[in-house]
Amino acid sequence: YSTEKISNDELFLVFHVKIDNGWHLYAPSNPPGGSLPLSITLEQSPYYETDGKIIEVETPIKVFDEIFQKDEYYYEHQATFKIKIKILKAIDFDIKGSLDGQVCTDQGRCINFYEDFVIPVKGSEYKAQTLSTAKTQPTTQQKDETVAQKTQQVSDTPLHTQDTIKEIQTAPVKITQAKPSDTVSKVSLKPTGYTPVLVSNNPWSAATKKQSLAWFFWISFLLGLAALLTPCVFPMVPMTVAFFIKGKDKVRGRINAMIYGLSIVLIYTVPIAILVGITNLLGGENLSADFANWLSTHWLPNILFFIIFLIFAISFFGAFELTLPYKWVNKISKKSEQGGLIGIFFLAFTLVLVSFSCTGPIVGGILVESTQGGMILKPIIGMLGFSLGVALPFTLFALFPEFLNSLPKSGGWLNSVKVVLGFLELALGLKFLSVADQTYHWGLLNREVYLSLWIVIFSLMGFYLLGKIKFAHDTDVERIGVIRLFFVIITFAFVVWMIPGLWGAPLRALSGYLPPKTTQEFDLERMTLGQSAVGLCDKPLYSDQLHLPHNLVGYFDVYQALNCAKKQKKPIFVDFTGHGCVNCRKMEEYVWSDPRVLKMLQNDYIILSLYVDDKVIETPKDRWFISLADGKLKKMLGKQNADIQIVNFNKNAQPFYVLIDWEGNVLAQPMEYNTNVEDFIKFLEEGKANFKKLHPF
Repeated sequence: YSTEKISNDELFLVFHVKIDNGWHLYAPSNPPGGSLPLSITLEQSPYYETDGKIIEVETPIKVFDEIFQKDEYYYEHQATFKIKIKILKAIDFDIKGSLDGQVCTDQGRCINFYEDFVIPVKGSEYKAQTLSTAKTQPTTQQKDETVAQKTQQVSDTPLHTQDTIKEIQTAPVKITQAKPSDTVSKVSLKPTGYTPVLVSNNPWSAATKKQSLAWFFWISFLLGLAALLTPCVFPMVPMTVAFFIKGKDKVRGRINAMIYGLSIVLIYTVPIAILVGITNLLGGENLSADFANWLSTHWLPNILFFIIFLIFAISFFGAFELTLPYKWVNKISKKSEQGGLIGIFFLAFTLVLVSFSCTGPIVGGILVESTQGGMILKPIIGMLGFSLGVALPFTLFALFPEFLNSLPKSGGWLNSVKVVLGFLELALGLKFLSVADQTYHWGLLNREVYLSLWIVIFSLMGFYLLGKIKFAHDTDVERIGVIRLFFVIITFAFVVWMIPGLWGAPLRALSGYLPPKTTQEFDLERMTLGQSAVGLCDKPLYSDQLHLPHNLVGYFDVYQALNCAKKQKKPIFVDFTGHGCVNCRKMEEYVWSDPRVLKMLQNDYIILSLYVDDKVIETPKDRWFISLADGKLKKMLGKQNADIQIVNFNKNAQPFYVLIDWEGNVLAQPMEYNTNVEDFIKFLEEGKANFKKLHPF
């Protein structure tokens, strides 16, 4: 940054940009509806004023973008931007502001950035101009304007200053009031006038993803171990181990066994990794995230996933076998006879194909579940965990063959494991039907119906383990072993634990899988507590279809929340959520339900809950707007809310919590998924403290 004198009372702020090779920076004049242009925000000050234009000194490169179907403008290697400043007081001062933009490579890799800056100005060297009272002292009416109204809108008329600038593009400069603290930034949520603003990186984001992926890895690993206990895989353990430990060279045999296990991992994981890589390369991260969001919330994939789980369950119950063509298996089996590393690899491939009828439904379930949450690495992590669970026992028994004697003999118990997995597939498949039901407001699976189905499914599983129910391939259960007895106790205890949920018990451990409590027709808690004591300014729009948990009251429309917050002089708690958001339900059950959190939400905030995945509700015509992200008209409530989150915060994951005032000031670092109640309380308290700094009533 530097300054360049123009006259006795004017200067240029000069921004010198150096861009790494292979990257390009989108110009401030890049049209809306495409890649994010560079924007420069200056804080209001009594010491200077500006004409509100960013001057692009060099001519940007013009390229037609196939994705956005429009011309885009960017710079490579270097760029220079200027802003004209008029000195109002002849004293030294600092100009504070921020940069907000996007850099990308030709391969579609993009990085968004946000950076504050401070530029010292030697105002004492200039002749100050007279400043009117209207400019130095904002009126009360001006203070009540929204951020969009405060932003200086200027024309794109080229600006020429002597011969300093040869080729000029202009873009508007944003002007904001000075921040009361370092944690407060400016953003407008009004649909007709909000502007993209990036807040600083959220400290909870990385930890949440790591935690979610680690949990998914271990679940997949346990499913891999469970697959080992199926009748398709278990009998192959001693046969395979015997193959590797035969012969005189025991060391070589054990090395081959480890190569065999590694081959199993590669066969399951590498194809998925390649598929994910191709998808991400072709679509870019944003398109991949959008596709994942479509998979998570649209009725078509969710109904398809439900049907897939239903078919898998029926297969595990013994109605039919899911098998691959025998020609494939025979060809691969012949290749395994070649010997050497290639032979070992195809021997592992033969195991994968032969065991498909048992492992296929489990693999399919993991891949379907990995589409939830929008994480690109999730299917790779899932397959890695599953394949390790399958491969590890083969390798360990080859290394320590003496433990083979401790293995139980094959028998009817193997088919029992398969049937139990069928019951689990049937129960988990209901989750996808529930997501479609919630998103499209069909009213098929409210909380009572969902719980009733789970209670019946797990009760039947308990009776099956007792030997009271038999399928075609089952053997008679003459006596109950100790291990089976413990599984029976756990299953029926789980059923008994679920029963109070029919009358409103929270069942927190299942909060991510059950429909929200707001769908409960008979809820003793709601009947006992009655309506929240804190009133609203008017009846919330869409409240006949959308609801808040724990008997809280709030709004589902941005305009209503902003207006009511202004009347009641309260900050706003913005909850970006979704019908199919598992972690949103967990936050509501584990964190929102805390009495201290409930009290603060009820008394200190106006709640604004924005459902980003709603597919049914169309907003009134006066609330339609053209998106700054893609240039399309947004009519549906879900698309509007998703657009508000992406444009203002560059986030499309839920839950996402923001604290603002009615002017659009962000009062604290936005918060993502974090079930630590104390952290959430600190978040709410910080928002209250900064709100008082901005509005000291």
